[in-house]
Amino acid sequence: MTPKQIERLKNKIAGIRRTLASEKRKYGCYDDSRGLRYLPLNYYLALADYKGGLTYIRWFHKNFDDDMCFPEFLFEWTIILFKTGDHKAAEQKAFETFCSSPKLFSLFFSKRPEPGTSASLLGAIPGSELPEFAYHAGQPELADFTQWLQAFRNSEKFLARSSKFIELTDRLRTEDDAEVRGYLQSHLQQIEKWDEAL
Repeated sequence: MTPKQIERLKNKIAGIRRTLASEKRKYGCYDDSRGLRYLPLNYYLALADYKGGLTYIRWFHKNFDDDMCFPEFLFEWTIILFKTGDHKAAEQKAFETFCSSPKLFSLFFSKRPEPGTSASLLGAIPGSELPEFAYHAGQPELADFTQWLQAFRNSEKFLARSSKFIELTDRLRTEDDAEVRGYLQSHLQQIEKWDEAL
């Protein structure tokens, strides 16, 4: 990345932060219907500024603590946590990412980079409900994360919880009885809490 490209990304981050701060001053809260708040993590990762990304995550969590987040954003959050050494929190966020989009990890491991393309969450993959995914297992800067994520995906705990999550989600799709649905949703919420026992 050239110094100009680095400066451009830093300016984009600063511009988004200014815009969000302006909205907070104007409305007394954040009115980010455009979703600007999701963009900086991609920029921090492109800059390999993981500490800056962690600072942004803390700010995001403090100000948008009830935000469901897009799967791609959760994935970026996981990378930042891993790269800053918080592997326990990275596990929790990785499982949250899986629950928000079970196909995302497979996409990460199966996607082949297109020559000459840069990371971008814009566009679409034909025949897929997921937007173009900017990350893939072949990226050299993600080699350590890729190895960790593969081991995480193959862990006994992940395999047990993910298969139970998929089973319950499938049952919810076809269940009409309100009482049974309530039970299934309650059990699903328990499974989604990574550190709680099943």
